Amino acid sequence: MKDVRTWVEIDQSALRHNAEQFFTLIGPDTHLMAVIKSNAYGHGLVQVAEQLAELGSRKHELGRHAHSSKFLIPNSRLWFGVDSIVEALRLRREGITHPILVLGHTLPSRIGEAAAKNITLTVSNPDALAALAGHKKRPAFHLKIDTGMHRQGFLPSETKKLISVLKRTKLTPEGIYTHFASAKDPRDPQYTKMQITLFGDVVSACERAGFRGMWRHAAATGGTILFPESRFDMVRVGMGLYGYWPSAEVQNAKRKAHISLKPVMSWHTVVGEIKEIPSGSHIGYDETEIVRRRTKIAVLPIGYWHGYDRGLSGIGEVLIKGKRSKVLGRISMDMIVADITGIAGVKTGDEAVLIGRQKKEAIRADALASRIGTTAYELLTRINPLIRRVIV
Repeated sequence: MKDVRTWVEIDQSALRHNAEQFFTLIGPDTHLMAVIKSNAYGHGLVQVAEQLAELGSRKHELGRHAHSSKFLIPNSRLWFGVDSIVEALRLRREGITHPILVLGHTLPSRIGEAAAKNITLTVSNPDALAALAGHKKRPAFHLKIDTGMHRQGFLPSETKKLISVLKRTKLTPEGIYTHFASAKDPRDPQYTKMQITLFGDVVSACERAGFRGMWRHAAATGGTILFPESRFDMVRVGMGLYGYWPSAEVQNAKRKAHISLKPVMSWHTVVGEIKEIPSGSHIGYDETEIVRRRTKIAVLPIGYWHGYDRGLSGIGEVLIKGKRSKVLGRISMDMIVADITGIAGVKTGDEAVLIGRQKKEAIRADALASRIGTTAYELLTRINPLIRRVIV
């Protein structure tokens, strides 16, 4: 890249590989909701949606990954899951025609926009149900059931009342779903199994009341891999699509599921300045680091505004010339300093990799996140959305 100082690359072959892995795992009768909320976990909302839409639109064949017989991915098996009506409307403006489910809260004032653009909403509480009932033109909606996560959702004990309101207001849900609290940890499966049972009980009660044919979904990436009984009609896959395991336990179970994942994102910047400083020099704000030898440093034009977490001050690493280079001192708003002592031939304009591979070395988002006590989810989603995303 010659016109930007930092950019994110999205590997389309890795994204398609991961999608194929999950389509193969769930079989031909289950749909896949690609969860692209929060700017596609930092990967780029529109870019990821367009790549996956292309995969679905041309009936991509899963040759060598398929089971005993080959099957095709029809366009109708792909959904998109977003957090807000804002994200959903953006996809519609960009020409995405696939089913879209808004997973988060929708303001009552925006329900009409959802109906106009064929966007499906989540209804998870009595107020949201009443707001929907007040509209003449109602969008499709999925009921959210709180089986133990205790965020959004109607409690199972409210099922009878919920059914009564649905009938009185002549509202018919298109789907019904729940969310697991700990499906990514197979060491204690009982809580997830309890949630599956509760969800099944609510679905059965709704079906007995006449609400049949609803889309049923519960499993995210971890549940999809570890609890096949939770796949129902559709799975909601987020982190797995981007090439990361939701937990070490899920990764350890990958052989049993016969699934492999490839990281989709790499994050790059350039060397902006190079200098040598004497032993005893202080680096950056607050004098948190003092070099103990003559040190050659590279100044990189990214910082915590770009999403490179301040917690990585003094402990982060970047790749320059295929070598690991330690981050020195405090991370600033727009700059970091890296130790390039002993790395030959570095010059201004050279590429530095913050996340990804360079020659034989690689820095993974999950490994970087573990250094500051967080997860790849947070690290990736906090990469500034204004940074250019490039499909490679």
